[in-house]
Amino acid sequence: MNWKLCFAALVGLGGLVAVRAASFYSVRLDDPKAVYLSPTANGEDTADLQAAIDRVQETAGQGLVLLAPGRYSLTNTIYVWPGVRLIGYGPERPVFTLPPTTPGFTDNANEKPLVFFAGGRPRHSGGAVPDANPGTFYSALANVNVEIGDGNVGAAVARAHYAQHCFLAHMDWHLGPAQAGVHEGGNVIEDVHFFGGTHAIRTSKPSPGWQLTVIDCAFENQREAAILEHEAGLTLIRPRFRHVPVAVEIEPQWADELWVQDARLEDVSSAAFIYGLEQSPRTEINLTNIICARVPVFALARESGRTFPAPADLYQVKSFVHGLCQADLGKTPEITTVFDCATRMTALPAATTAPLAVLPPADTWVNLRDLGAKGDAETDDTTVFQKAIAEHRTLYLPSGCYVVRDTVKLKPDTVLIGLHPGATQILLSDGTPAYQGIGTPKALLETPSGGRNIVMGIGLYTGGNNRRAVAALWKAGADSLMNDVRFLGGHGTPLPDGSRQNPYNANHSGDPDPHRHWDSQYPSLWVTDGGGGTFLDIWTPSTFAQAGMVVSDTDTPGAAYEISSEHHVRHELQVRRAAHWSFYALQTEEERGESGFALPIDIDSSRDILLANFHSYRVVSSEQPFPWAVKVSASRDIHFRNFHCDSNSKVSFDDSVYDQTYDVHVRQHEFAVLDIPGTAPKLHVATSSPLLASGFLVQKVVGGFFNISGGAAGPEGDFYFVDAHTQRIYRWGCAERQLTTVCDSPLDPVNLAVDRGGNLLVVSAAGNGTVFTLTTNGVIQPASPSPVTALADRDLYLPNSDWRLNEPSLSQPAAHFVSPDQSAVLVVGRDFLSGATSWGVKSSPPIRSFGLSRAVPGQPFYVTDESALRTWLADVAPDGSLRHFKLFAEQGGESVTTDDHGNVYIAAGQIYVYDSKGKLLDTIAVPERPVQLVFGGPAHRTLFIAARETLYAVRTRYPGR
Repeated sequence: MNWKLCFAALVGLGGLVAVRAASFYSVRLDDPKAVYLSPTANGEDTADLQAAIDRVQETAGQGLVLLAPGRYSLTNTIYVWPGVRLIGYGPERPVFTLPPTTPGFTDNANEKPLVFFAGGRPRHSGGAVPDANPGTFYSALANVNVEIGDGNVGAAVARAHYAQHCFLAHMDWHLGPAQAGVHEGGNVIEDVHFFGGTHAIRTSKPSPGWQLTVIDCAFENQREAAILEHEAGLTLIRPRFRHVPVAVEIEPQWADELWVQDARLEDVSSAAFIYGLEQSPRTEINLTNIICARVPVFALARESGRTFPAPADLYQVKSFVHGLCQADLGKTPEITTVFDCATRMTALPAATTAPLAVLPPADTWVNLRDLGAKGDAETDDTTVFQKAIAEHRTLYLPSGCYVVRDTVKLKPDTVLIGLHPGATQILLSDGTPAYQGIGTPKALLETPSGGRNIVMGIGLYTGGNNRRAVAALWKAGADSLMNDVRFLGGHGTPLPDGSRQNPYNANHSGDPDPHRHWDSQYPSLWVTDGGGGTFLDIWTPSTFAQAGMVVSDTDTPGAAYEISSEHHVRHELQVRRAAHWSFYALQTEEERGESGFALPIDIDSSRDILLANFHSYRVVSSEQPFPWAVKVSASRDIHFRNFHCDSNSKVSFDDSVYDQTYDVHVRQHEFAVLDIPGTAPKLHVATSSPLLASGFLVQKVVGGFFNISGGAAGPEGDFYFVDAHTQRIYRWGCAERQLTTVCDSPLDPVNLAVDRGGNLLVVSAAGNGTVFTLTTNGVIQPASPSPVTALADRDLYLPNSDWRLNEPSLSQPAAHFVSPDQSAVLVVGRDFLSGATSWGVKSSPPIRSFGLSRAVPGQPFYVTDESALRTWLADVAPDGSLRHFKLFAEQGGESVTTDDHGNVYIAAGQIYVYDSKGKLLDTIAVPERPVQLVFGGPAHRTLFIAARETLYAVRTRYPGR
């Protein structure tokens, strides 16, 4: 290799890359639990490297393989088991090399990774190795360069489809002929520089569905798009692109939340950014402060062919926005494109300097074990910590569990460094005396006001019954850094023996130990008293803490990247009396057991807060609806960019954002821009819709339910519906205007169909393929499936919604269930009969749908897709199968129905009404989030609206079909 040319290429990226290409860990770091490896003399290192990884997994379950400098020749895929980190050390980075034309890597049609991050180790030799998955934590590759030799056209360097606390960092990858550097990525890629290859990164959604944050990375000389992706939640911070056809391309027929900030692009020959699905609210793009040199086309919208050309050879794009935008709470959201471009620049500005703090020289680090610490999960190491901090600036903590009995207080310049937050822990034992009782917060780790502290690669654990504990009380200033820190407790918490702690008792209502109590401690990470700085790759899921992170009482700027705050009883993140904070790729998740009533984000009395590429999620097994993902009160200048709010359960958030000050709700779950300026919005007052009968507005019928849906209209227009949580079936009688309970037997009803005689066909979540009938005189009988046949003069019932369009199930019916009078037929797929599940939860369309609709052969049938926010049109065959699916509207939600004029009503936060050609006619406002729409009442001119806790209705101009 011509190292002079390589160095020149690095310098050409603006200088910063050449400086940071030095070895990140420049000395050998002693760790008695690590496995050390040096390259062999014979030039073949595959078996030795795999054996080293295997040894860590076999002896500790998780930990480190530390690689000495030199060139490691690899000729086959290396499998990295979960929780194992490969880290290079020495004055020069170690190098993985793939020799030219290595067998297995030369077939362009069959990609083969050099490093495969696995989801587990097969029990038997030769067994299939599972891909990394949502439960793959702590794996990493760092400070190791890569060189792919000629002829290896099928190679990819890393398949990295993992979850929290996994990363690729501090590396130069010379890809040569390879297909990709990273194929399927997750969590964080930091300070990696990609040269050559067809793509540097080719990825879809990371395995847990969270964002992929790429920070301080460079891309040069890729043959096609440097990054080709979809649904990656791609968050690019200070990227550099040079000599590439395309910087980032979102693949055709896919969307993403794309955030790019402080980028530099040079010599991009095609469009720098390519996107599609222009009318979909799932396409959310925000690009800010992009410096371009010789980039003739900044962006290309694929379907329309619209381009955004360069105004000059050298220019700055202040902002490029595409997606559903809402300037403030009083404005109507609409799909908007903004191209705010400075006309020209006279000179290329200096490269943006990274705010990540630089570590002290490695030869100044002091090993805590050399100072007497045991790290054996039993010995009290408090005194060793206190003395070490008093006498040394930088402390290196080898693998171990370091028990302390009092606060570890850092000096203003103290640096704590570990290499694995699962294997290197500072912890409080349960019942630590200084942390007991009711009292003021007491920190496990505390930084001083204005400090320049760095803490990285360490786990902090406050146990389960230390009521006064705060894991980290962070008062350090704007130049401080917390990186790769795990706040232990909850899911994925490693025990000293390498196993994982079980966070649940048998029914998921508490910890297995009755002496350990959820929601009994102060926040895990509390930034306060003027604290700020940079936070990267933080996972904070302790069920014992009141919140994963709190930022309070500070005007010091803060920037947080790829924080996963999950599984708390009350809050994931609270921002109180704070200003000048930005959260990039923040992810929250609520679990069924502990988080049914958790408010993910609470912003109170704060200003100048940015949430960019925010993901809010409730797990599929959730049973408790929650009103908002974010609550804002007494705050101003709150900016949301690329907001993704979802749940594959049937109890998602009703609103994405709620402004408590002005009592304004934002129903859209997906949008690119929303600003809350802090002034009173001018709200649109609903008037009569052209689709409603003259003088009629949506009115409340009856309320007080838990979560209603699954309804159907009877032959007299009465509305039958289900409250699944209470296992009740209700009837609203139109004539008497009264609510009656039809059935409250423990039969797990979820969806209803009504035959012409008024008998109910009831879909049950119990068992596999369970349907029962409920006759007008109250007789309950199980219904048996009958063969699929073409039927005449029958009412066919099919699911009209799903989390994602399940076309195979809807188009390939496996059975019919027939009502008592033979007039109504429920059409089901094989997945319903077999009891198909997603993450253990029944997921076939007849169960997952919010309701069933009558399907008529020869007439169009509509199915709405809650995740992709799309509604589809299909033809109905005589046997009830759906065929010839066509996209009807780039709008989708929980339910869809039609009137006899061919108008289509879609429940998606409000009710959006389209004509038969897909043109939006009107929006009907509903006081609560509608989840099911059914025409009933006299002459079928009453639109019943099931809205979680309340049943609403309105008289319509046209009857239902």
